[in-house]
Amino acid sequence: MIEFLSKELNWIDVEYWFHVLNDLSLLYIIVPFFVLEMIRYAVQKRLTKDLIFDSVANVITFGAFFVIEIILGILAVTKIYFWVYENFSLPHLPLNWITIIACVLLADFAYYWEHRMMHRIGIGWATHTVHHSSEHFNMSVAYRFGPLDAVMPIVFSLPIVMLGFDPILVLLSEVFVQVFQTLLHTEIIGKLTKPVEFIFNTPSHHRVHHGSNRQYWDKNYAGILIIWDRMLGTFEPEVEKVKYGISEPLRSNNPIKVFFHGLSRLFRKINRTQGVKNKFLVLIKPPDWEAKA
Repeated sequence: MIEFLSKELNWIDVEYWFHVLNDLSLLYIIVPFFVLEMIRYAVQKRLTKDLIFDSVANVITFGAFFVIEIILGILAVTKIYFWVYENFSLPHLPLNWITIIACVLLADFAYYWEHRMMHRIGIGWATHTVHHSSEHFNMSVAYRFGPLDAVMPIVFSLPIVMLGFDPILVLLSEVFVQVFQTLLHTEIIGKLTKPVEFIFNTPSHHRVHHGSNRQYWDKNYAGILIIWDRMLGTFEPEVEKVKYGISEPLRSNNPIKVFFHGLSRLFRKINRTQGVKNKFLVLIKPPDWEAKA
């Protein structure tokens, strides 16, 4: 078994399987599932104009995010990642099943901390609040991104590169974690079996994460494995019916307003905060922090 897992792999095969699991999942899972969700909304008489416009806004924010991500991807992966890989990493690791599994696990753990930071500091929440501002919960919401959502992961990914993992493998692993998360944005799937719910992130766990109910705030940050939340004290089970959205509702489906509302609110808060030090603290303190009078 160890001999099989440690056998070196060809990049062409690895990239093929990541392509099948990541890119093509849009065609064989995500779009069909979204259509099924729309049918379910229609049957339940919940297919409102607000929900349709919300879904359209989600797709448009993804388009804006994708443009930013492509630019940053070219800069970060081809420049920063490879520069760190060549100059500051441990001995480069071979490409085999052991290193692939290890890289995915590390990317998942890094995602937990990146996600937690996005909720717990002002500048992080200013971009991530876009994802949480929808009052609906379906697979289109998974594509609702803020303008800086492609920036934050870089800080948490570089340590993985420094361990000797190939930058492309790190990027593919990050995308895999994100695609897994996409599949969790649904109300169709209820709670799964206890072993699955205990180890993995599930739609039930992720519904909690999107809840505006007070007991659900800042819970269930996981990507693939919910055990990170269980170990680090941020787990909350789905008990009370989830009310989706944020504590200060956006009440708009204008894609421009949706995409930039978090940064707009952050800048307004900075403007009304007195003192240079306090203005800086707005960026790194929790979103609900206010300077003392």
